[in-house]
Amino acid sequence: MAVDYAVIVVYLAGMLAMGWWGMRRARSKSDFLVAGRRLGPWMYSGTMAAIVLGGASTIGGVGLGYKYGLSGAWMVLTIGLGLLALSIFFSARIARLKVYTVSQMLDLRYGGSSAVISGIVMWAYTLMLAVTSTIAYATIFDVLFGLDRTVAIILGGAIVVCYSTLGGMWSITLTDMVQFVVKTVGVLLLLLPIAVVKAGGFGEMKDKLPHGYFSPMNIGTETIFTYVLIYTFGMLIGQDIWQRVFTARSDKVARLGGTVSGIYCLVYAIAGAVIGTAAKVLYPKLGSADDAFATVVKDALPIGVKGLVLAAALSAVMSTSSGALIACATVANNDIWSRLRGIRREGTDHDEVRGNRAFILIMGVGVISIAIALNNVVEALTVAYNLLVGGLLVPILGGLLWKRGTAPGALASIAVGGGTVVVLMATKGILANEPIYYGLLAGLAAYAVISLATKPTDAAVLSAWRERLAGRGPAAEESDVPPVPANA
Repeated sequence: MAVDYAVIVVYLAGMLAMGWWGMRRARSKSDFLVAGRRLGPWMYSGTMAAIVLGGASTIGGVGLGYKYGLSGAWMVLTIGLGLLALSIFFSARIARLKVYTVSQMLDLRYGGSSAVISGIVMWAYTLMLAVTSTIAYATIFDVLFGLDRTVAIILGGAIVVCYSTLGGMWSITLTDMVQFVVKTVGVLLLLLPIAVVKAGGFGEMKDKLPHGYFSPMNIGTETIFTYVLIYTFGMLIGQDIWQRVFTARSDKVARLGGTVSGIYCLVYAIAGAVIGTAAKVLYPKLGSADDAFATVVKDALPIGVKGLVLAAALSAVMSTSSGALIACATVANNDIWSRLRGIRREGTDHDEVRGNRAFILIMGVGVISIAIALNNVVEALTVAYNLLVGGLLVPILGGLLWKRGTAPGALASIAVGGGTVVVLMATKGILANEPIYYGLLAGLAAYAVISLATKPTDAAVLSAWRERLAGRGPAAEESDVPPVPANA
């Protein structure tokens, strides 16, 4: 195990070194929050794939394969489909807006009235997403070093907070590229073929497992539909995902690079399900399906390879954790704190970087503290996506697709959709399907009815919005204040 430990230690030290190097490049707000909007297709594809394929996609995806067979791929497949839809249909327009947050997009589209409310919803989503990723460190470091749960969370969380605070999006992008390579080699090129061979090949797997393990719908059509609502639509509107779109050098990079990332996600989904299916043959009586990944790694892989694959799992968690953390801090600072204080951000670039760096540190400490207090990763992740999709999907997509949508309609949709989700999670249970079903329907109805019943969005606001969508308006670096009509 000494070789495996050495691989992990070198990997963690490398992450910190990347953070230090990224700090030297983060000299402006744009550098710190969106990597200067300078990423080309290679770096953009890698960092986008890294952010969406986290611990849930890796450890959880293998666990679903262990429990349901090949149909266990559906959770990660819906993530990949959402990323493809975002990249093909929306990413170019999103990149041309030149903003920092989803709430700034809503302000531009509706005339400047929803940033704080939508920011609170988005902040809650990114916070819980960061928490779920941070909790996963406990499982991985327990496998690696037998560490106590609290110590493991503090260790993993502190490393992510450190390199994220130092260099912001530049540090995260650099570490994501390393993590992308490690995941590709560790999971796709090593663990996948080794697990299949250890299980006797696909012929042996079919002979030893029930027929349902090789049915694409074994997991259930209702479950697949719920995955589409939560994860596919969640990919379209999450701050953590949009903030990566903002890093693209051009709208072409956003479209092409995101499409490549989406296809990579589909391959990763199938690989995870196959590994889980092989694990079911090798270890048919595991206590928990989520133990399948760690068990295969511990028992089936040779020394050295084991360390690399465990580093792949660690990198999956770190990429999602760091992406969610910077998204959470960006929303907290730019959409909530600054707006509540009524600050028109006119400070120097140095002041902007220092302020955002402080918020990453504060949010990071909060995330680690909450992760220590919570245990159920699935429930925390479900809360995050239910709030995001139920509260913000309709006003965001409505703003992009329907010019008759209004600010009162958007606020009503956020309040009604988000409120319905919260009430039904409290009454029906967090893992129930009803919260997201009825939350979306209620939000859509409120948006349509209130928008049609209120005065259309001012022509000047819509004109400025169209200019920004076309890439001709001022960037957020020049003006963070949305256009407000003269008669507002």
